[in-house]
Amino acid sequence: MPLNMVNRYNMKTINIGIIGYNFMGKAHSNAWLQASRFFNLNSTPVLKVACGRNEAAVTAFAQNWGWETIETDWRKVMDRDDIDVVDIALPQHLHYEVAIAAAKSGKHIFCEKPMCFTSAQAREMLIAAEENGIVHYLNHNYRRTPAVLLAKQMIDEGQLGRIFHWRGAYQQDWITDPEFPLTWHLQKETAFAGPQWDLNSHSVDLAHFLVGDIKTVTCLTAQFIAERPLPGAGAATFSAGANSSKEKGKVTVEDAALMMVQFENGAIGSFEATRFATGRKNYNTFEIYGSKGSLRFNLERMNELEFFSMEDPEDWRGFRTIIVTEDSHPYISHWWPPGHIIGYEHAFTHAVADFIQAVESGKPIYPNFGDGAKTMEVLEAGLESAKTGQRVSIKSES
Repeated sequence: MPLNMVNRYNMKTINIGIIGYNFMGKAHSNAWLQASRFFNLNSTPVLKVACGRNEAAVTAFAQNWGWETIETDWRKVMDRDDIDVVDIALPQHLHYEVAIAAAKSGKHIFCEKPMCFTSAQAREMLIAAEENGIVHYLNHNYRRTPAVLLAKQMIDEGQLGRIFHWRGAYQQDWITDPEFPLTWHLQKETAFAGPQWDLNSHSVDLAHFLVGDIKTVTCLTAQFIAERPLPGAGAATFSAGANSSKEKGKVTVEDAALMMVQFENGAIGSFEATRFATGRKNYNTFEIYGSKGSLRFNLERMNELEFFSMEDPEDWRGFRTIIVTEDSHPYISHWWPPGHIIGYEHAFTHAVADFIQAVESGKPIYPNFGDGAKTMEVLEAGLESAKTGQRVSIKSES
């Protein structure tokens, strides 16, 4: 046996149970597999059990990704003594119950976003996690994009000076076709809200991380298509062509949301979240403007960070593009030589590596359920403002 394999098998292990097996199940599985290969960890994750309601589908998923066993009842995963971590890769309406059970079972939690339906649920999840002494992580993975972390470093170093403006937008176009079926994403009982939850949860988390806490929210929402065809048998989540039903059902969430906010530090900001931005596939972008400089980031060019500095000579000031692939940049030394870009999946691997280190040390990882509760409060305030037409103050209880 090669020496490197001996070393791996002599490492401590952390046994993972994943609940959910679709898009996020794949992204998480890849991250669990890659983390100990690229990062110097004292423990290696073991893909112990994959859980999903459809036995055939979860079996195929487990075989493809190397999960040792399967379950079709998530409660049985909580009862297993050989599971250290519960990875919640489910739609958001299922997070709350699973997370509470996992915390009470003493299992660490790696949870997808949006965190849950309400800030009240979020606070209960936080309390359960803290009372049971577990590590809890909410996977706003874009925080772990090297360019975003470089932006954070530059802000903390004072290179932007006093921050005046945040401008965020998260735009997609995958439901612009009126024939796209009425999937769970478009129904309040399973999604709670539309892009205000799914997309703005990411943007608000980034704004909290980079600029600071939000204190007031004014919001406008819109619904562009009120009814959609019901999904046909076997309809794919992201494929309108899979629909075979002529019967229609009501869309019960918003299609777009616009928020204006005040931050505690005096900065102001805007957020746009929509699935009707034709031509935009996963356009997650922010701009931050300060007294000494500005930053601009676009996830679709995730290895780049644009920077403007007032300290440059006046006759050649302008935005410069920093290619964030140097060994000195966050996480990059674990990957490829400078100029060899990384992709969407890498932020998940960064999250898993940091999570394993947190479990080993017993120290917190961020964002966690406390951060998630703060984000829920902002998103709720946005929906309340859209309903009442009034500005809403954040009264944090988290």
